[in-house]
Amino acid sequence: MSSLTVLTGLIDVTEPKFCVAVIAIIFNPFFWNVIARWEHRTRGLTRLFGGPNTACYSLGILILLLNVYRSHSITVAMKGQPRWEALDNALVYYAGAALMAIGSLFVISSFLALGFSGTFLGDYFDILMDQKVTGFPFNVMDNPMYWGSTANYLSLALMYFRITWLCAH
Repeated sequence: MSSLTVLTGLIDVTEPKFCVAVIAIIFNPFFWNVIARWEHRTRGLTRLFGGPNTACYSLGILILLLNVYRSHSITVAMKGQPRWEALDNALVYYAGAALMAIGSLFVISSFLALGFSGTFLGDYFDILMDQKVTGFPFNVMDNPMYWGSTANYLSLALMYFRITWLCAH
């Protein structure tokens, strides 16, 4: 049996909850990039909210809510997906837990280093930091928030034996 045959047996792309999760995964970055670029060109949100800080925080809260929905839809979809029994052992589970800890460290420390507006597109609102962030975790890798969240999705795949989590990010 080929690897592709095994993998296709582990992902049910026809399941409606899976399709909703895929749409949420695609929609979120598309939405916030379109809105942020529109704001940068027109200052429409800044005018609507009466200032760049209120506009940035409002968009940031909306992005957070969309991310909560995306994570929820992924979780619901994954529960309906087949389990990969090859991952069903304690070593894989603990490797996933360790990866979750590392991923969370990168995500949380990135957020703390950048602050809310630094994390949620403040540069598009002309809210700039005094200087480039070069401390941890940015001195360890480029884009630590993205790599950290990717590690978190991988950890969930390992901990819950579902290969579909690997496709979720």
